[in-house]
Amino acid sequence: MRSTYLPNLSIFLIFIDMSGVNVDWAYTSDNQTGSFQVTVFEPSLPYNELPDLPPPVDQIESTPILKRCIEARVALAELKQAAELIPNSAVLVNALPLLEAQASSEIENIVTTTDKLFEFADIAEDRADAATKEALRYRTALYEGTKMVQRGMLTTDMAIQICSTVKGIELDIRAESGTTLKSRMTGEVIYTPPVGQQLIIEKLDNWASFMEDSKDIDPLIRMAVQHYQFEAIHPFTDGNGRTGRILNILFLVKHGLLDSPILYLSRYIIQNKAAYYRLLKRVTHEQDWSPWIMFILDGVEETCRWTTDKIKSIRELMEHTGEFVQHRLPKTYTWELVELLFKQPYCRIGNIVDAGIAKRQTASVYLKQLCDIGILREVKSGRESIFVHPKYIELLTGEENVWVYYAGVETDSLDENTELV
Repeated sequence: MRSTYLPNLSIFLIFIDMSGVNVDWAYTSDNQTGSFQVTVFEPSLPYNELPDLPPPVDQIESTPILKRCIEARVALAELKQAAELIPNSAVLVNALPLLEAQASSEIENIVTTTDKLFEFADIAEDRADAATKEALRYRTALYEGTKMVQRGMLTTDMAIQICSTVKGIELDIRAESGTTLKSRMTGEVIYTPPVGQQLIIEKLDNWASFMEDSKDIDPLIRMAVQHYQFEAIHPFTDGNGRTGRILNILFLVKHGLLDSPILYLSRYIIQNKAAYYRLLKRVTHEQDWSPWIMFILDGVEETCRWTTDKIKSIRELMEHTGEFVQHRLPKTYTWELVELLFKQPYCRIGNIVDAGIAKRQTASVYLKQLCDIGILREVKSGRESIFVHPKYIELLTGEENVWVYYAGVETDSLDENTELV
């Protein structure tokens, strides 16, 4: 038998049977009859009895959870406000989803660098290595999903489309059996998702209905609950984790908690990866929702605070860079040129031409002048020159949201303790 979401769960123990296989025993009591029921969770058997949503309200709407929801909502509101202060939203939309793509892919052991992502972000992906292509497809899925969710609700069909974009192939709901999740350390099966395409479709219908219809439950709680359920259903042969993390952000956009996909939530998951998987497992084995929901709410709040600080630093660096270029290159300076250096931190001559800032020969002169004063660095990529914005890249990729002033600019923000380069 399988364990189910029972509000009267009183005792949970883990035993090791004689064969050495972990078997989870849940002892539940019937409050009316006083009888006891024993249910067993066996990781190697398909979890076809995965309970429908929603879970019992008292498991997901405790006082500490509701208090944490308020704190996370405040942090989200501050993030939205900070983003609105950037004059051109493309500066953030071009950068932060790439960081999310890199981190979310890394969770699945698909490792690339932010440098490679920025280098290939606006050119044909076929020139990039396989890991970079996968991460760039994640960004594309995030962009496309944001447009879709702004036009309607989150659905199973949208999840299929997102996963297909992430994987770069047409996918459908998993039909074959044999899908298992194994420990990377031991190879032991730790979870077997439901099997049978029709059953999976039914569970996805319930998942989608919960997101759309359970409006009496706080959206942040719903986000945490739906994320567990989607990962437990595991509807695709591959790409479930990345699709699920995209759906988290789209859910926030759908409910107006974000205007654009700029929450870098996978950073928090990477930093707390063991807890992420442990608490997912705890919901499956113990129906213990509270620690999982609190983990997600903590992640939203912490990531919002960090991202808000990051945006503040980006805005300040943009303003300072504009002052520096205007001071050193007054005939070259336009705000549109400075802004482009932040929209395209790996800038090509064609980017300036396409933006209507200058024709090709003049654009080349501008970029070389910016190299001469230390804003950009020219690098070769095959026969092409790319002009990299090192100070901005360092700010984007650094854990600390700090940057160093350029020398020779008089500004009210400079004082005797400011470091100049």
